[in-house]
Amino acid sequence: MENMNKDMLTEQRNKRSEKLHTLSVEEIIQIMNMEDQTVAASVEKSIPQVTAAIERLVEIVKNGGRLYYIGAGTSGRLGILDASECPPTFGVEPTLVNGIIAGGDKAIRTAIEDAEDDEQEGIRNMEAEVSSRDAVIGITSSGRTPYVIGAMKKAHDIGAVTVGLSCNPNAELSRHVQFPIEVLVGPEVVTGSTRLKAGTAQKMVLNMISTTVMIKLGKVYGNLMVNVQATNEKLRRRVVQIIKEATGVNDTVAKRLNGEAKGDARAAILMITFEIPYQKAIKTLKEVNDHFPDAVRKLSLEKFGTDHIV
Repeated sequence: MENMNKDMLTEQRNKRSEKLHTLSVEEIIQIMNMEDQTVAASVEKSIPQVTAAIERLVEIVKNGGRLYYIGAGTSGRLGILDASECPPTFGVEPTLVNGIIAGGDKAIRTAIEDAEDDEQEGIRNMEAEVSSRDAVIGITSSGRTPYVIGAMKKAHDIGAVTVGLSCNPNAELSRHVQFPIEVLVGPEVVTGSTRLKAGTAQKMVLNMISTTVMIKLGKVYGNLMVNVQATNEKLRRRVVQIIKEATGVNDTVAKRLNGEAKGDARAAILMITFEIPYQKAIKTLKEVNDHFPDAVRKLSLEKFGTDHIV
């Protein structure tokens, strides 16, 4: 056990926090804050590995594949969180990015601690959900969770692209995936509580994965989320602001065109920029598989003979 834990950084004791119970509230959170400041630097060291994984994931989605996050406990919940935020933020189908957690939906709210040890459930989940066209991102801080290991072995057998996200060096998970990512955040403030720095690191990497994939799919223009789904008043106001930012029109014009575009910021921007009707804007988007920058380039070439607008 001693040799095994030597490489398990997330299970080691943090010298800065050895006397936590004797400290004041402010001293405790100062230590937590200092430790959290190291997470971004740890993620930075993994950027080459994250880059390689994302580049392959973009290819998968462009070719009609889906993305799956799979994990247990905190790791599983983070995957579900990231997946669930893609449809409203980027306007994609709910089936494009999926989160699977050991123990099923009940485990999202209620800890089912032994679920992570069920390697067979991981295998069954992959058999039920994943095809050779898809990609699976296994998430486990320890890098050795049986549920995730089983899932990744099966995903590999199916022919899916496999990515592993862990927080320990030489993780077992890394041996079973094509694209290993190891973010070495070190010992936690509370020993072994990987919902802390490890969880933060995982969320940061998942943010990178989903956001960058969506940008490369044309769901973002500049830094504007033109595909946002206006499902409440705040987001309806945001759509109007996006139209204004992208085109330079005033509030009155943006609201009017937003209405004519049926709340689709992309269509409204194209209508304003190229002086075209709604039907032409939607037709162009369909022709480029809803890749908004490609729609801008296409219409720019048609109207001006150049893509200088991009």
